[in-house]
Amino acid sequence: MQTQGPVLGLDFGTTNSVAALGRDGASPELIDFDAPDGRDAVFRSALCFWHDEAVRGGIASEAGPWAIAEYLEYPQDSRFVQSFKSVAASASFETASIFERRLRFEDLGRLFLDKMRARSGGRLSAAPARVVVGRPVEYAGSRPDAALARTRYDAMFAGIGAEIHYVYEPVGAAYSFASRLTEPATVLVADFGGGTSDFSVVRIAAPGAARRCEPLGHAGIGIAGDRFDYRIIDRLVLPMLGKGSSYRSFDKLLEIPRGYFADFADWSRLALMRNRKTMAELEQLRRNATDPDAIGRMIAVIEQELGYPLYDAVGRLKRALSSGEHAHFHFAGAGLTIEADVTRAEFETWIAEDIARIDQTVDRALAVAGVTAAQVDRVFLTGGTSLTPRVRAIFAQRFGEDAIASGGELTSIAHGLALIGQEDDLAAWSV
Repeated sequence: MQTQGPVLGLDFGTTNSVAALGRDGASPELIDFDAPDGRDAVFRSALCFWHDEAVRGGIASEAGPWAIAEYLEYPQDSRFVQSFKSVAASASFETASIFERRLRFEDLGRLFLDKMRARSGGRLSAAPARVVVGRPVEYAGSRPDAALARTRYDAMFAGIGAEIHYVYEPVGAAYSFASRLTEPATVLVADFGGGTSDFSVVRIAAPGAARRCEPLGHAGIGIAGDRFDYRIIDRLVLPMLGKGSSYRSFDKLLEIPRGYFADFADWSRLALMRNRKTMAELEQLRRNATDPDAIGRMIAVIEQELGYPLYDAVGRLKRALSSGEHAHFHFAGAGLTIEADVTRAEFETWIAEDIARIDQTVDRALAVAGVTAAQVDRVFLTGGTSLTPRVRAIFAQRFGEDAIASGGELTSIAHGLALIGQEDDLAAWSV
């Protein structure tokens, strides 16, 4: 290997972020980060802000599990931001209003990386020779602008290493999976994160080959775990907050604009609703609404910064439905209490449209690669949403249960990116 110094593989995820260090051709090591209850290789992609006159600028911040801990201690006096990777390619997102400050995507990203570095136990104190950053095949959002996302990523990651390279996230996972194989194979890698579902078809050569992995084709879609969360909120929560109800405008009765509910059900935008303009608009709607109490509950949830408890309740429901046929949903706060029994069959009905679009994206990945389903030897599933039974069923029905492999759902991408970073020439993988 020609690289001088360590190589960092960085999986900056919508929900979680993971880093791995490789050196001198050795197997990369995952970095464990400080956490309130120990150390963990998985660092939550979240930020929390609060006023503190003792720090420069008067606003203190934390990231990862520390952000969650700070939020839980002082929820109403803090601002909790999560899933902000989802707005990387959004031209409509300009800045996040954090108290009296306005932060761009790259400002949030650099702050997050600084906090991540500070919690690495010194493992990230020195700049690595190379940094290989994972990026989705298709960014999240209705009209994602990949060029804009690249500009923002460049600004976010500038200065953390001598060289910055971008590699599709499923290719990183493929490289990690290749280290487990002892014979050649054509592999479909399916990476399901919080914001995107990405697919790469890769031909893996026998161990010792000059070029172990050859990417054949890729496809992606901005649908994944956060969209499934959206479906749950849409069914169980938004009806209690006034969705579908009306307000009076002069002598007309109009439906309350759906954009407020779309923002509320999106983790990357919910926290950003707590700004002067949006809150004034909601208060005006509440005064003229046919069901003012419902809009009042929405205002209270936003003002009391209850996004994380809501996120946690939705996550618990999804996890329970991944292991059982039915589960109970519970959320309480801001004068709102929701109790609902949900079956796996109901949940799968809610996400049926999303599953169909994911299925079509698998078709597209195979077509781009020029490979038929019969020519795929193995399917490697990674990412937290890959644990959803209906997602796994897409591949079991197409390729057979015996062809499916998994493991390292949250860490395989970073591990593979660090392996790629140790190659002499990254041109074959960089995008």
